[in-house]
Amino acid sequence: MNEPVRRPAQARPSVLSLNISSKSALYAAYMPFIKNGGIFVPTAREYKLGDEIFMLLQIMDDPTKHPVAGTVVWQTPAGAQGNKTQGIGVKFSEDEAGQVLRNRIEQILAGHLGSSRPTHTI
Repeated sequence: MNEPVRRPAQARPSVLSLNISSKSALYAAYMPFIKNGGIFVPTAREYKLGDEIFMLLQIMDDPTKHPVAGTVVWQTPAGAQGNKTQGIGVKFSEDEAGQVLRNRIEQILAGHLGSSRPTHTI
């Protein structure tokens, strides 16, 4: 008789709520160089690369909280060089919600992407 294969319990994705209140804050947080786009989330909480995250993202005056899944692809530790803000970069999922959010952010930032102004990541 075969024993059932036991799989380790999957941790539920973390849920983060982020409110970006200005175009300059959105510019500093958005990561256009990542396929499907991504966002920098200031946090002191420890994450590992590859961790799954679920975000509720509110952008400026839009009352909508955009639900989007993502994966941690960037880490800025506490005390990082250049006084960078501690946090994580989250790559948007490839599903419709991720695409909608990426398109919305890029509409807001049209004309600003590619600027030489510093961001939280580069």
